[in-house]
Amino acid sequence: MKETVVVTRHPALVELLRERSIIGEGARVIEHASPEEIKGKHVIGVLPLALAALAESVTEIPLKLTPEMRGKELDLDTLREIAGPAITYKVEAF
Repeated sequence: MKETVVVTRHPALVELLRERSIIGEGARVIEHASPEEIKGKHVIGVLPLALAALAESVTEIPLKLTPEMRGKELDLDTLREIAGPAITYKVEAF
């Protein structure tokens, strides 16, 4: 299995990923992705398409954000309410 890297600056999202058993306690979490850090790895988070194409796969947790929620730090209880199931993508550049 490929190494997993979580790309997020939101602590509550990391908690939600652990709660849903998507990642374990020792998962590697970084705030900003570079090509070297994600190339060939399974990434959990949101990436620009050019970086996503370097990853083995990318998993997102879709959030049903209201306009008022955008740009704000959300707590775990709020994430539980608005987070959908994990979706994994394979992005390829042509």
